[in-house]
Amino acid sequence: MTVTFALLIGLTVAALLRSGSTAITGQALLTGLIAGGVYSLLAMGLSLIFGVLDIVNFAHGAFLGVGLFVTYEVAHQTGLNPYIALPVAIVGLFVLGALIQLLLLNRTIGGSLERQLLITLGLSLLISNVLLLAFGGDPLSANLTSDPGVHVFGAVANLSRVIAFGAALVLAVLLYVLLERTSFGRAIRAVAASRQGAGLVGIDVRLVYVVTFGLGTACAGAAGMLIAPFTTITPTAGDQFNILAFVVVVMGGLGNVTGALVSGLIVGLVEQLGGVAIAGQSPLLGVFILFLLILLIRPQGIFGAKAP
Repeated sequence: MTVTFALLIGLTVAALLRSGSTAITGQALLTGLIAGGVYSLLAMGLSLIFGVLDIVNFAHGAFLGVGLFVTYEVAHQTGLNPYIALPVAIVGLFVLGALIQLLLLNRTIGGSLERQLLITLGLSLLISNVLLLAFGGDPLSANLTSDPGVHVFGAVANLSRVIAFGAALVLAVLLYVLLERTSFGRAIRAVAASRQGAGLVGIDVRLVYVVTFGLGTACAGAAGMLIAPFTTITPTAGDQFNILAFVVVVMGGLGNVTGALVSGLIVGLVEQLGGVAIAGQSPLLGVFILFLLILLIRPQGIFGAKAP
């Protein structure tokens, strides 16, 4: 964690010196926090799936893409504000994820890791191509009719981005409360700790798997809906978020939902500050530098437990 904070401070100072403007640096900080909130929500779902089911879900970004198109279709068909699609995206993606786990992935539990990886990779390709067949390859949008700027400590962000940040954090907190404060959340954590032990005390392990995969997929769908008003919607739009989600999950500690929440915010800040401090390069350069440093210094991730 010390290395992470040191890099954040260093990037902030470098961005300030490079730009020569506190306004530009403040804008990068605000934009980074807003982006990080969405990364956190997306990565929490992926981390939850890995922590409980021990499945590396390569289809997670594709599920975000489904959330984008659900939002577009709801807004396009009703002519109403895209945010009415949020409950539709959450419920719809939960059902989709639960059905995929029940009908397909439950059959692979206890099987080889390679088989699970290939299945989720195949799902990702299938979903992207179904979206391509259904909606075509032309970029679509679900923009708000009015998206005014919101001033925050001298920086400005579009209202849609502020809503995305706030809603993502609220949903992330609700997921945390579900896992930590409810009986079913305790069942999920018990299965994550030991599926054999959980089964011996009467927990329906396969039901927990189905609901957990549904919850993780719902997080991806919610993230897709929240970014839809300011993102170009294409069948492969989720691919770039897939990579970032995996980076966030590994940085936070595989299977650690709280680590995913914090690491998502860190990645968002590093991405934006790095884009200012290292002008002319990809904004993700700073993210991957931090990623490599953490893997070298703390391979288990910032919040991950050391192997016994």
